[in-house]
Amino acid sequence: MLKQRIATAIVLLLGLVAASTLLSPFLFSLFTAVVVLLAAWEWGGFIGLENLTTKVAYIISIMLLLGGCFFLLELGPATESLRQDHALTLSVLGLLYWLCASLAVLGYPARNNHWNKESRIATMGIFSLLPTWVGITQLKYLEPSGMLVLVLIVLVAAVDIGAFFTGMNFGKTKLAPELSPNKTWEGVWGGFALCLLVSLCFGAVLNLTLFPVGLFEMTVIIIMSALVTFFSVTGDLVESMLKRNRKIKDSGRILPGHGGVLDRIDGLIAATPVFVLGMTFLVLTAR
Repeated sequence: MLKQRIATAIVLLLGLVAASTLLSPFLFSLFTAVVVLLAAWEWGGFIGLENLTTKVAYIISIMLLLGGCFFLLELGPATESLRQDHALTLSVLGLLYWLCASLAVLGYPARNNHWNKESRIATMGIFSLLPTWVGITQLKYLEPSGMLVLVLIVLVAAVDIGAFFTGMNFGKTKLAPELSPNKTWEGVWGGFALCLLVSLCFGAVLNLTLFPVGLFEMTVIIIMSALVTFFSVTGDLVESMLKRNRKIKDSGRILPGHGGVLDRIDGLIAATPVFVLGMTFLVLTAR
């Protein structure tokens, strides 16, 4: 199982790096749209859609909404820059959704009645996945080299890695025992520490490549590292909440040794809106 997990992780990493750096922004938007549709298929399991017809209907609804996002962003093969006001509005909506989702986690299980209905969980899928697609596409158009996309992925990975090793060695205070018994507050702080370290390195790289990074810019980057940590952990807990609600272990089986797509990107989808808003602010003010 360990060898399988490692092999899958290597393939995923190489695929992400290749897609982020080699594809044009438009082709990259199509690639990420396919990933979103795979994740939406798995979200159907959270909703409780058990037959093919209902799952396909949900996928078609997500596909139509993605098409609407293409229209709102004025996105096509010849597009050089997205419609910024629409991209940022959708990212703000995503951020507001994740703030509400964090309240659902805090109220678990006493307030399950506020979200535990098929229609509401389906809506949660829309607000989880569409802003993620918009945000990642926005990052690619802001920096066509794919650097910003990869930085976001590395920051979320740093939170996971730091939390895992710190929690394993020093974890004592449970974070959310009813949702994820192995997560601890010590792990969260360890994840933040590693994310902060990576963010400082990222600031140095930005200073050499995109725009000058002074005290103000570095302060924004440090704040973003804290928020990326918070939302990454929130995304993980929200998925745990939805899986426990349906009594399933993994969101899917598409990734050998890792489960489903959502099992791998739960932190990423929650952290994307706030990172996109912060980076867009920095890039546009620098220009």
